Amino acid sequence: MSELTKIIHHIKKGEISKSETIKVYENSYFVKNNTHIIMIKFENTKYMLAVGNDDLFIELSGEIIKNDAKLCGLTHENRLVLNRYFEFTRPKAFGQNETTIGLGDRLGIATPGHIKAVKGTNIRPIFAQQSIRELELTNRKIEDVIDSAAYGVFQEGYIDGYGADGDHLKEEKDIEHELELGISMLTLDCSDYITNDINLDNQSEINIVYENFNQSIRNYYEEKYIGKIFKIHNQDLVFDLTELKKIVVAYHKAIEYMIHIYKTYIEHLDREIDFEISIDETMTITSPFDHFFVSKELYDQGVKVTSLAPRFCGEFQKGIDYIGDLEQFESELEVHAEIADYFKYKLSIHSGSDKFIVFPLISDKTNQRFHLKTAGTNWLEAVRLIAIHDPKLYKKIHQYSLEYFKETQKYYHITPNIEDIKPIDQIAENEYKEYLEDDNARQLLHVSYGLLLTSKENNGHYIFKDHIYSILEKYEDKYEELLKNHIGYHLQLLNFNSK
Repeated sequence: MSELTKIIHHIKKGEISKSETIKVYENSYFVKNNTHIIMIKFENTKYMLAVGNDDLFIELSGEIIKNDAKLCGLTHENRLVLNRYFEFTRPKAFGQNETTIGLGDRLGIATPGHIKAVKGTNIRPIFAQQSIRELELTNRKIEDVIDSAAYGVFQEGYIDGYGADGDHLKEEKDIEHELELGISMLTLDCSDYITNDINLDNQSEINIVYENFNQSIRNYYEEKYIGKIFKIHNQDLVFDLTELKKIVVAYHKAIEYMIHIYKTYIEHLDREIDFEISIDETMTITSPFDHFFVSKELYDQGVKVTSLAPRFCGEFQKGIDYIGDLEQFESELEVHAEIADYFKYKLSIHSGSDKFIVFPLISDKTNQRFHLKTAGTNWLEAVRLIAIHDPKLYKKIHQYSLEYFKETQKYYHITPNIEDIKPIDQIAENEYKEYLEDDNARQLLHVSYGLLLTSKENNGHYIFKDHIYSILEKYEDKYEELLKNHIGYHLQLLNFNSK
């Protein structure tokens, strides 16, 4: 405790103290009224050390170690206290004009590294971003995700603002719950309402379904779109009846759901929120007609969309670069960007991590006005760290991931050639990190995160989780450096360099 006493002494004098045995996060030193707070790592656990006597000091829960000093855990309750006193720890919306990047953190420790990557750039970060699928696979709650992000920004003294995305939400109960918890962005996944159970290339099937719509619905769409010219920048969109039927069949129910969610949960909120529409989780590519139609219907119903994610041509698979025809992607991206600009929202690119070959195109065609979602790439950087600093643990992770690949693959659309991954027994330990440069191994490791973080022995102890976190804690600074460099490379290719 002598080192803590030394730190407390210096805090009372308005100073920051160095310590030989306690890590002090200097950027986290804040003074609010009569309370001084700083984050420290003591006996391998992070705390806030508070010194004071006012309401903030009283509201923070923790262990009193002197009359006016308290050691406070990084709990959910204490995060809510920080939110009340330090506005920068609360998630915020960024609106239609700020370029944003989603930096999902499956481990709950990546925010400091992400901050080092985005600090000094003009891109705004969404540090808290997890889908229901990711929460279930990691046994976390959205509260945990926001807590981790808030403590990360406090630790780094990052006061420029961050967002919290309720990512790919489908069910109303989840939407309502996460809005109550303070998410600043809602990504509405409409895939359950987009028609995928008929062949949209078969006009006979389309005609049968279309004729089953109420006559008033068919009249509404036909009168609105047939014979009209919609000018988008330098090109005209002209709907014919065949194209219109296909679009109505595919998107009518989804549009009704989008409007319902907005009118029920978003429109009357007493705070700003970024509302993103996801139509990318479908079997078919989003055509310019699809994109315009959905946006036009939402716009005419007064739905304020912050960003929209179409299903682009090619493959945006997890953890690897873009697969597809670059010329086609560039051509279609330009039209999608023009439609987004027409309706004054941002174009959103999902599964955007590691899509290095298309980043310059995205930056150029959107005039740097977009939202890019990344998630699993920070997990892969954690695995890279383990491969470098604890190769024996990496080998176990690698072998376990191979053993259970058929189980983990079902959660994501990926197409690795597992047979092409070189057997690990043929690789020297100091070369394990090279697996993180191999697309097949990257995808294998990417989809295994849930299993690796939750699997237990018969005695109830985690097989990997505790060991993984101990290595990441031991090499905390090196993990942050890996994240800074990796996400920084994303930003460099997107033309968002540090000032």
